[in-house]
Order: sequence, then C-alpha cells, then structure tokens
Amino acid sequence: MNNDIVDLLNALHDGSMTIEEVAEKFRGRSWPRRSQSLPKNYDELARSDLQDPDHYIPGSYDDVAAAYHGGRLTDAQYAILINAIAESKTAEDNYRGQ
Repeated sequence: MNNDIVDLLNALHDGSMTIEEVAEKFRGRSWPRRSQSLPKNYDELARSDLQDPDHYIPGSYDDVAAAYHGGRLTDAQYAILINAIAESKTAEDNYRGQ
C-alpha cells in the first residue's frame, strides 16, 4: 500500500522537495481524524486512562510524528508541517460549517 505522507517526508529528507513544497501538499489534502468522545465523569476518565493508545493510522499525523521522533525532521520542519496540517483541518472544518 502506498503512503503519500511517507513519500513526501522521504522527498523532504532526501532533498528532492523543499519544506515549502511539502507543507503546501499537506495543506491541500484531507487528514484522517480520530473519533473519540470525551469522558463525562470520573469513572469514564479512569477507564480511558487504562485503555491502550490509539492505533497507528497510515497517511496521518502519525507518520509526521514518527519522522520527527526518528530524527528525520528538524524542530523547525516539524513546526511548519504540523501547522500545515492544522491549516488543512481548519479549512475543512470551515467548509463543513463546524
């Protein structure tokens, strides 16, 4: 299965794309979202603390975080890319009227 986010991060890492080009691609795509409800009381909060972390979602922010934690992105590159993801999600929310 092809993962366009990993491909873009690899292109950034090997220098075949600039951070600006990758950020623009990030802004122009839809990002998968996790659906989870917030705990309503202490018991729900305690149960949620005991649950396993969310599973990896290919083609999501998870790939960006993995690249950053793996040393393939600088702090500055990471900041630019997560801002691009946030801009994309905000634009999508605005389009949907949320």
